[in-house]
Amino acid sequence: MIEQPHPTLQDKPAPSRLPHLLTRLPVYGVLVLWTLFAVVAIGWIVLASLSTTREIFSNTLLASGLHFENYLNALTTLNMGRYFFNTVWYVGIALVLIALISAPAAYALSRFEFRGRRTINTAMLSAQAIPGVMLVIPMFTLFLKLDLVNTITGLVLIYVGTSIPFTVFFLSGFFSTLPRELEEAAMIDGCTEVQAFWKVMLPLSQPGLVTVTIFNFVNLWNEYFWALIFVNSPEKRTLSIGLEALLQSMRYTGDWAGLFASVMIVVVPTLILYIFLSEKIVAGITAGAVK
Repeated sequence: MIEQPHPTLQDKPAPSRLPHLLTRLPVYGVLVLWTLFAVVAIGWIVLASLSTTREIFSNTLLASGLHFENYLNALTTLNMGRYFFNTVWYVGIALVLIALISAPAAYALSRFEFRGRRTINTAMLSAQAIPGVMLVIPMFTLFLKLDLVNTITGLVLIYVGTSIPFTVFFLSGFFSTLPRELEEAAMIDGCTEVQAFWKVMLPLSQPGLVTVTIFNFVNLWNEYFWALIFVNSPEKRTLSIGLEALLQSMRYTGDWAGLFASVMIVVVPTLILYIFLSEKIVAGITAGAVK
């Protein structure tokens, strides 16, 4: 009798991927539906911003062509240009101060052992859980005494103070993933601990710093609550407050085409950031999550 050869691993049929795909099909279906919803919603707003108000209500978008004058009208007549400049100014100053304060603080908390370190870490975590509405009355009273209400300085200080806890927490995890041998090599070459941070560790933390800066930008760019309370004069409004005031005025003006153009002016900077910096965002999140 001829002995049959035993089957080897190579002779076994490859496992089918069909069951795996079927189990993930609901997840993919939800993602596809959500993507289609987002694309249709944003696309409709874009088309409405380039149409007339009559075309918006008659559902005949772009029937009379492209109306780019809606954006010019929003920037000039509706004062969105002033609000845009105000927001860029407030957010730009705040982001620089947040990075300059949070990066050294996160580095110290992740690298050095000192008395009170655990308390500070706990305070940073706890600060993220405090609702902003609980801070309104004491902060407004304090800022009123310091004559900081309705000032650029006051709003920037609020933006910086409310963003530091999350930024320090995020960067602490990122610095923890960087090898200590880099600092030791820098100090062997003659650097002090401060120089090692600025010349070696800070450049290496660029992915995490860029990622958390983008998160802070999106949060502050769309911020409404603090700006409504602490900057209430028309010439100092942010984009979110200006957009809300524009919406309230629709009962008198009815310029819905200008309103949708204003919405696009608010959305476009954030959308551009996500399109061009999405890879840096993912890299910064995954790098900081390794530890």
